[in-house]
Amino acid sequence: MQNDMASSSGKIAAAVSRRAMLGAAAGLAAAAPALAEECRIGPPPHPQGPSVWLNMDQVELDAAYDQSIYAPLGRQVLARCASNSEVARAHLGAPRRVSYGPTEVEKLDIFVTKRPKAPIFVFIHGGAWLGGEAKNYAYPAEMFVNAGAHLVVLDFIAIKQANGDLRVMAEQVRRAIAWTYKNADTFAGDASRLYIGGHSSGGHLCGVALVTDWQKQFGLPNDMVKGGMCMSGMYDLKPVRLSKRGNYVKFTDAMEEAMSSQRHIDLVHAPITVTYGTYETPEFQRQNRDFAAALKAAGKPVELIEAQNYGHFDMMESIGNPYGPNGRAALAMLKLSV
Repeated sequence: MQNDMASSSGKIAAAVSRRAMLGAAAGLAAAAPALAEECRIGPPPHPQGPSVWLNMDQVELDAAYDQSIYAPLGRQVLARCASNSEVARAHLGAPRRVSYGPTEVEKLDIFVTKRPKAPIFVFIHGGAWLGGEAKNYAYPAEMFVNAGAHLVVLDFIAIKQANGDLRVMAEQVRRAIAWTYKNADTFAGDASRLYIGGHSSGGHLCGVALVTDWQKQFGLPNDMVKGGMCMSGMYDLKPVRLSKRGNYVKFTDAMEEAMSSQRHIDLVHAPITVTYGTYETPEFQRQNRDFAAALKAAGKPVELIEAQNYGHFDMMESIGNPYGPNGRAALAMLKLSV
């Protein structure tokens, strides 16, 4: 009798369990369209228009240069980087804050390692050229400082304050890098081991810095930068100019030419590491592949890193992780480890 009752109870429980699973599955199936809509990446459904760049119409090209379309959690990652920057300052102390140029925004933060005559890594933040502050990009400091390198994080003008001229931003970044080289002794840095890196629009500015004639512009050795990390950047601005970014960058032919580092590869004097994630926009993936291919074709030392399953902001965050694609690559470039 007890065995029969147990058997009947088991059958009833199994039936209930099956019904519950089927009900849950039906609920998920019903919700799937809404979830897919919420999680969609890429341009919205639209009637195909005429091609503007390669095989993309204007909607697709605009989306390819708008990170929010392909990285819906970007704001969350940015907020986490800002809070992790506060954590880094709590652990390391406030950075040295110094001026590198005459205007109020031309300042940089130096996180100093205890190792004397240490290598230096200069970080150029992104933000679609529209903004960003050095204080929110301190999160990689612990990795660099603990590995035995100084980290320098730049502040520079935003594009609207520069009246839409990218050359103003680039000149400030160049001034900051030159200042770091000339003043390395003031924070026990080794000027002969100066490296630079930037992400997104900062990757663009890093590329521009890597094709600078340092001798002509600053009276410094053209090989003073020993390595560059161009992370998820842009290196030919023709398609950028055609995208909606052209609404706030006041492109001219001269600006497009000067600010397209891929067109000035003959001026590259340092090994370059180019990185991007497989979940980035199609244009950001292509820009980085093409830049690396052009460097290789010109006989310049280059390494291309394609980070599987990383999106744009994930790549940015990974510069503070010694086991993430950008953190690992930066430490390898500096010949350091944690």
